[in-house]
Amino acid sequence: MQTAKSLMFITKRPDVTFVRGEGSWLYDEQGRPYLDFIQGWAVNSLGHSPRVVLDALAAQAARVINVSPQYYNEPMCRLADLLTNLSGLDRVFFANSGAEANEGAIKLARKWGSLKRRGAYEIVVFEGAFHGRTLATMSASGKPQWKDLYEPKVPGFVCVQPEDLSAVRKAIGSKTAAVMIEPIQGESGVVPFSLAFLRGLRELTHELGVLLILDEIQTGIGRTGRMFCFEHAEIRPDVMTLGKGIGGGVPLAALLAREDVCVFEAGDQGGTYR
Repeated sequence: MQTAKSLMFITKRPDVTFVRGEGSWLYDEQGRPYLDFIQGWAVNSLGHSPRVVLDALAAQAARVINVSPQYYNEPMCRLADLLTNLSGLDRVFFANSGAEANEGAIKLARKWGSLKRRGAYEIVVFEGAFHGRTLATMSASGKPQWKDLYEPKVPGFVCVQPEDLSAVRKAIGSKTAAVMIEPIQGESGVVPFSLAFLRGLRELTHELGVLLILDEIQTGIGRTGRMFCFEHAEIRPDVMTLGKGIGGGVPLAALLAREDVCVFEAGDQGGTYR
């Protein structure tokens, strides 16, 4: 029997250890099945241990696992082409988690603002939003439980009420580089923004010359009936982030952007597992 005494506490867990998963089910050490509604925090888009993912992992591991992001590799280029063709955006940066993709989007927006909008760095975000657990993405999130956690937060985020275009317009000023939004908020409940609001937000950001960043980490890759949630509103963001379901249970995320927004220079962005 394995013990958990060496694990750092971060949450209360049930007194059960899982050893196997298949489809919608998890199995403990005694072989008892449990119907799993969590699915690794919504990452298992095809359930636990789907054969297509197992076969792909085994085949690639037999060829090469990590050549570093200093070089091209064939699957990376193939997936980037697929994502750009599907989304209508132009460039992709791969990451390990949605939080890292959102962190990259924040960096990209700030770099773009510094170059294209006279030093602008602020990002307008929404109450109830969840963008990740890095310090910057927590600062961009609108979770009330995090209000006084890990102070001081990263500055530069202006939080407004959802579904209020006039509040967004009022919040956008000379220091604003972008507006960042989940088309459906996932941590505050399943809270969708109206299609009319998303269309209005796209028009407003166009009008005022700031970027629209869509966090589609929970909604992307087919989870709303379209490949990306923004397709329902018949808009296209300037920057988009993907995670969770894109990897089918394997750590994978992506930051996508229009060509003219891709202002990273050598050394600005990177990471070991890309």
